[in-house]
Amino acid sequence: MPHMTVRLPSRNELCQFALKPISHNVGDLLAMLKAEDRGIDRAAVINRHGVRIASSCTIDSLLDDSFSIQINNRTLEVIPPKRERITVESVDKVGDVRKVIAQLYEAFNVGEYQLEKSNQLAKELETLRYELEPLEEKKLELSKKAARRTNFMTWMGLGLMSVQFGILARLTWWEYSWDIMEPVTYFVTYGTTMAMYAYYCVTKREYMMEDVKNREYSLTLYRNAKKMQFDVEHYNNLKRKSAELEYNLRRINDPLNMQLPSHLVRTQENTPPTLIEEKTERK
Repeated sequence: MPHMTVRLPSRNELCQFALKPISHNVGDLLAMLKAEDRGIDRAAVINRHGVRIASSCTIDSLLDDSFSIQINNRTLEVIPPKRERITVESVDKVGDVRKVIAQLYEAFNVGEYQLEKSNQLAKELETLRYELEPLEEKKLELSKKAARRTNFMTWMGLGLMSVQFGILARLTWWEYSWDIMEPVTYFVTYGTTMAMYAYYCVTKREYMMEDVKNREYSLTLYRNAKKMQFDVEHYNNLKRKSAELEYNLRRINDPLNMQLPSHLVRTQENTPPTLIEEKTERK
């Protein structure tokens, strides 16, 4: 850190100032001079060509060449010592040294750490799979029950529509005439439209056959899970942790992906859907 010794005018005594080349500027130097000697009315820094140097100029650039300090009516000449400038070649050499150090650190430590981390993740994954095994059996049973009920409801809807068609046909061609049944069919159609709009009001989704089927499947699955005391949230957390461990294990064991950030890993796969995600999609 450079030091500057200046003779103050009031008491005619020397005073040393410590300057920070990067953070201090000419304005800071002048402020320090005035703070030490209240008798300084005017202070300025002039370069060797007689041009005043701005207060925002840094001390580092000020020390590159000789200059003078004008304090009141006195002028003090300052000749800074020569400094060694940092060149591009020296920066490149430092960068090469850092690169070699990083390679040595990786050769001595990264391989061992990778093996230790891989074993740790494998043990955690094995524990999770052991805990998930009975839950997977229950979940499979719940899925089968929900699929059977959804399939039954689908065919029952077709059956009810067939019965409705048969009743309207019977009343139109055998019991009554089309003149009587025409307003009846109109109200039946309008009632069906109202039911579809009511579905949208409840679910905030368009009445699409696939969406209705998925929603019925999800509701049935969750209803049966509650009856069987199947903890869906716990199951989802285990599945999520298992997927994360599998992903991290693949990344560690793949030498091409070991140094890549997570969003560029080529072996990354989508996390398998869980019950909570299925329910969220079908609400």
